[in-house]
Amino acid sequence: MVAGLLFLAFAFFAVGQASATRNGAQGAADSAALAAAQRARILLGPKLMAALTSPNGLDDVFKDEGAFVDAAHAKGVSFAAKNHSDVTNWKPEAGDRQYSFTFWVKTQYSVGSSVIPGTEQDHGTAHATAVIKLRCDLPPSGGTGSGSQPEPPPVTITCDGKDLPIVPMPDLEKIFTVKLVD
Repeated sequence: MVAGLLFLAFAFFAVGQASATRNGAQGAADSAALAAAQRARILLGPKLMAALTSPNGLDDVFKDEGAFVDAAHAKGVSFAAKNHSDVTNWKPEAGDRQYSFTFWVKTQYSVGSSVIPGTEQDHGTAHATAVIKLRCDLPPSGGTGSGSQPEPPPVTITCDGKDLPIVPMPDLEKIFTVKLVD
């Protein structure tokens, strides 16, 4: 009976080891995806300011993605490594005024030896998706009225229902939202 209880105790310990390894993988995937989206937000700030001067410019913020996607990927890989995991796959994807980054990771460490045979070489795996989304629109432009040309008002953007002047540039957190979605 004591041997049976001892075996059960070791089996529960093995389940705990596997769970801890899986949680480590999920933490690495989450941090990789969030780091990528936050890096993209930093790089998209100046691009957004330039887009405000062109018609439908806000719709083009996430186009021509090369530079910010490559930098976002590098940041995600770096954060996975800081969490002792390797990126096994990743997928950047453009959407309607948003961009998502999905990372699949595998832990660099295994579950370890236990009373359950075959677990020594098992690694934790997980995936996560983070989205960066534009919160803003341009306010409707008003007519100039009479023939005289008044001083144009300062350019503002409307973010979450609030008008924000763009000079000085508002905090990027007010312009873009970053969150985990998967």
